[in-house]
Amino acid sequence: RVKVFAIREIKNRRCRSERLQQRLFFHANILSFFHINNYYVYFWEKYGIMANVVIGGSGRNIEGKAGKGRELEAHMFVIVGLGNPSKEYGNTRHNVGFDAIDAIADKYDIYVAELKHRAKIGKGYIGGDKVILAKPLTFMNLSGESVRAIIDYYKVEPETELIVISDDISLAPGQLRIRKKGSAGGHNGLKNIIRHLGGENFQRVRIGVGEKPKDYDLVDWVLGHFSKEDRKSVDEAIQKAVQAVEIMLKDGADAAMNEFNRKAKE
Repeated sequence: RVKVFAIREIKNRRCRSERLQQRLFFHANILSFFHINNYYVYFWEKYGIMANVVIGGSGRNIEGKAGKGRELEAHMFVIVGLGNPSKEYGNTRHNVGFDAIDAIADKYDIYVAELKHRAKIGKGYIGGDKVILAKPLTFMNLSGESVRAIIDYYKVEPETELIVISDDISLAPGQLRIRKKGSAGGHNGLKNIIRHLGGENFQRVRIGVGEKPKDYDLVDWVLGHFSKEDRKSVDEAIQKAVQAVEIMLKDGADAAMNEFNRKAKE
């Protein structure tokens, strides 16, 4: 008897069971596979029983391994949103990275609450990719300590498997910019991540929060709250940031840059 299992179908049941989400691979003999409608369909045999397994995502994001004792496992990404913990910093300009993580978590039903690596983390799937969502609890200026611990524990490559979402005062409220690498641009959280990773080669999604007025102290500005109009623009940008992350996982940073950086220029 043939049975079909799909990551997206299981996720739609709104099940937050980590065990269910993380064990969507099977110790079995992979007999064959084919690609159809953006899915890979694997035929496998275990204990003499035939079945087929549908794993969402493109071929770039799926690593199929055949043979007994091997696993069929999706690619992993770490997505970090920068901000400051505690309620007093909620909805401030410096916390839009946290807001973006919350938006991703809401859309993909990922529970971000486990305290690990000096961060709140959540584990789940976006399409066919495994993701770790993280909100460092170190306060902004020491974000790199948490990011370094997460990178080391999950053994991901910062250059291709880490995405950092942060605020940017050089961009107008609601503007979005994607980067594959670069300097911190005066952002202390990014500066600390660069120091702990030993380089600038990691992907970023920067959300504009508006330039500091001349009569404002920088700290007061980034820790301040948005006007009603700017909050609306930033909320829209956060939803675009979710879309940008989806494109980065599926098609790479260049595709996201072409889509969102081009729109920003227009």
